[in-house]
Amino acid sequence: MNSLTPFPCTHVSNEVAFHRTELSVILSLYGRMVAAGEWRDYGISNLREVAVFSVFRRTAEQPLYRIEKRPKLAQRQGMYAVVGMDGQVLKRGHDLRTVLRVLERKLIRSVD
Repeated sequence: MNSLTPFPCTHVSNEVAFHRTELSVILSLYGRMVAAGEWRDYGISNLREVAVFSVFRRTAEQPLYRIEKRPKLAQRQGMYAVVGMDGQVLKRGHDLRTVLRVLERKLIRSVD
């Protein structure tokens, strides 16, 4: 008799990743910026200590912005950050929606 065993969960991922609800918030903003003609492409990186959503005007360029999630900073400055092309942290905090408002301001300016 052949007994089936479920796949054991022996591999614990050491990577940080965005949760589905976090990606929903980010992709909502991304869609609005694409519709406004500001952004054209994105990339997602899941690394050991940080998850990064990079936004590009063109694919071959450096990212315009990086939305970073660093869980180790959750008890300090906040695990979410928006980083500009020059490496400057534009906004950091505990709430993703609040942190992304720094980019939504740019959307309001581009529509005017």
